[in-house]
Amino acid sequence: MSASGPASVSLPEQLTLPEAAQTLERLRQALLAQGGTPVVLDAAPLKVFDTSAVAVLLELRNAVLTQGKSLQITGMPQRLQALVTLYGVAELLPA
Repeated sequence: MSASGPASVSLPEQLTLPEAAQTLERLRQALLAQGGTPVVLDAAPLKVFDTSAVAVLLELRNAVLTQGKSLQITGMPQRLQALVTLYGVAELLPA
């Protein structure tokens, strides 16, 4: 870990299909702009979401890994953890 600690970016309060593409691009830019690894994605603000949130998290993970960084997700709501498990990607998106 760097002296300044891991970078942190927060999910929005709402992440459904209509917001998915714009949210993905904003978060991708914010995460990739951060130095060091791991980059931390705070999921605690997320209140309204659908399965699009899982897709966005997977895309963000791939983007971060491509840059040689690792992604840590904190504060994942229980319902989102259940979706991640249901879709069989819990190992890819550890909370």
